Amino acid sequence: MELLDSEIARPTQGGASFSLKNRGMRLVWMICWKLLASWTPAPLHRWRIALLKLFGAKVDWSAHIYGSTQVWIPKNLTMGKHACLGPNVNCYSMAMISLEEYAIVSQGAHLCAGTHDVDEKYFQLIAKPIRIQTAAWVAADAFVGPGVTLGAHCVVGARCVVFKNTEANGIYVGNPAKLVRQRGADCQIQ
Repeated sequence: MELLDSEIARPTQGGASFSLKNRGMRLVWMICWKLLASWTPAPLHRWRIALLKLFGAKVDWSAHIYGSTQVWIPKNLTMGKHACLGPNVNCYSMAMISLEEYAIVSQGAHLCAGTHDVDEKYFQLIAKPIRIQTAAWVAADAFVGPGVTLGAHCVVGARCVVFKNTEANGIYVGNPAKLVRQRGADCQIQ
């Protein structure tokens, strides 16, 4: 990771949290995505996957990524077979974000792999990976915070806010996310 020490960089005084190399790469990436992918029609998933792969993402060719999706650092993204980042998803990949096979992140959801140490004098940036296990579903406008693992086949309801790991097959709602019940056994993908 190319995080800078906040005591030296002083982000609270306008200093950068990331190295110049990292910021330059992200600028090139954002320009490329804007010019070559953001406007493309929905069915052109493979074109967008190719562009992500060019910038270091590990994405299966069967995945779905929409043009309005925002990926912060492509090299910090992995997607398994038939995984999906829906329209207007913000994949804030300061650390690794992994979607396993059949994982779905619906429109407007926010995957945020970074936060700040609020008890540290200079507000040090902290990046922690997010893992969305097989066939888990993050519904519309939900927020998944840094360091969270969503269990296989779990459902994170619309506008839910998740800061702790979820159980496999669990259905979660609310802010903060609360387990309301388990999914039926016949819901699992074979």
